[in-house]
Amino acid sequence: LNGSNGWPARPLQQCLFMSNQKQQKPTLTGQRFKTRKRVECMKFFCFFPQFQESVVQGLNQTGTDLEAVAKFLDFSGAKLDYRRYAETLFDILVAGGMLAPGGALSDDMTRTNFCLFTAPEDVKTMKAYAQVFNKLIRRYKYLEKGFEEEIKKLLLFLNGFSESERNKLAMLTGILLANGNLSASILSSLFNDNLVKEGLSPAFAVKLFKSWISEKDINSVAASLRKVGMDNRLMELFPVNKRSYDHFSKYFTDAGLKELSDFARNQQSLGARKELQKELQEQMSQGVSFKEIIAYGKEEIKKSSISEQMMIGIVWTSVMSLVEWNKKEELVTEQAIKQLKQHSPLLKAFTTQGLSELTLLLRVQEYCYDNIHFMKAFQKIVLLLYKVEVVSEEAILKWYTEAHLAKGKSVFLEQMKKFVEWLKNAEEGEYQSQLNMMVSLFSHIKEMILLFQNPSLRRKQMETEARLLHFGMGNNSSDCR
Repeated sequence: LNGSNGWPARPLQQCLFMSNQKQQKPTLTGQRFKTRKRVECMKFFCFFPQFQESVVQGLNQTGTDLEAVAKFLDFSGAKLDYRRYAETLFDILVAGGMLAPGGALSDDMTRTNFCLFTAPEDVKTMKAYAQVFNKLIRRYKYLEKGFEEEIKKLLLFLNGFSESERNKLAMLTGILLANGNLSASILSSLFNDNLVKEGLSPAFAVKLFKSWISEKDINSVAASLRKVGMDNRLMELFPVNKRSYDHFSKYFTDAGLKELSDFARNQQSLGARKELQKELQEQMSQGVSFKEIIAYGKEEIKKSSISEQMMIGIVWTSVMSLVEWNKKEELVTEQAIKQLKQHSPLLKAFTTQGLSELTLLLRVQEYCYDNIHFMKAFQKIVLLLYKVEVVSEEAILKWYTEAHLAKGKSVFLEQMKKFVEWLKNAEEGEYQSQLNMMVSLFSHIKEMILLFQNPSLRRKQMETEARLLHFGMGNNSSDCR
């Protein structure tokens, strides 16, 4: 048979063989061994008693010498499987043995009397234990995550511990948070409904924050809380019917933590400021009259106890957030001048105090530094604010000499140098003119006093003035008067 193209066709058997033949796929060499789950479990439970006994025996030998404990744990990590039995290891170090659900010690497990819960309840001992955990985690980095999970679990078991044990755990946790061994995200366990309902969460938080703040200041604590979004959740330490700033403030102030109360108040104020800024931006974008916006702002100052300095910062941010700024420096300066000139009545309404003017200058400096396209626009913005009488020369001179920020200091001071020199010269010239006027005035007053004290001199002076008026100024009645 011939094919369609004229070439001889292949035999039918060959075609069938080629179509049925499968192309071989590459395979991996070697043999794969599968381990059943029950075998892994058997291994875990077979070696578990051996691990626990080794740790307990080592702690019993070292006793209360925490430096020896740290060395034992460091040395044992090479022989014992810390990675697999991390939870068991931390349970023994904290409670002396394995913890059952709820926080009670397991009855059938080996225990030790040398652990955190049996240690003296003082700061020195808690710091020493914090060093043990710190050295252990730094030596075996893979324990870091397991340690955080352990602390979260322990916080959930608070109602199973005694008051003394809770106090020790709180002090240790505060020190570890201050040292950076733990993330503030572990505090989420304190928001458990049962702990909050029984009042254990706020009581534990008092001990924890006292320990934390004694190691670091409140600013460091606040930064750690903000980093993990815990700064706005502290109210959750209390039941829903008590989640108010007044209750929070009274509770922690009475406990000696006024710094934490002030921090919570600032957070509440920050939330109110964000809402206020949002409302101002909406009013400006909708074209509400400046008169109405100013009235609204003044009302919020009274209602929310916001200072004028805080309000001018909010107004500045709102005004600058209305525009999609150009990326070119020469165009963005023109844009900014136009925008600020248009909204200058708003800025002027909330800069009735010298401190408010200075606050506005600092906000302008900060804004120009944070937005690189505004770096060269700073001097022109300040000059505009001076021309429209939003800021005074006193505020500008104070900012230039002592009150400026470190951000972009050299650039902005250089931009303002000539303008400040002009202000100083103008001020000196005005002062000299006023001084000369005062000297002339006092001289004239002194002369008048002498004339009134000596009648003959007064008579001669009056005759002289009359002749001058008659011959020099004519008979104009107004001149004579």
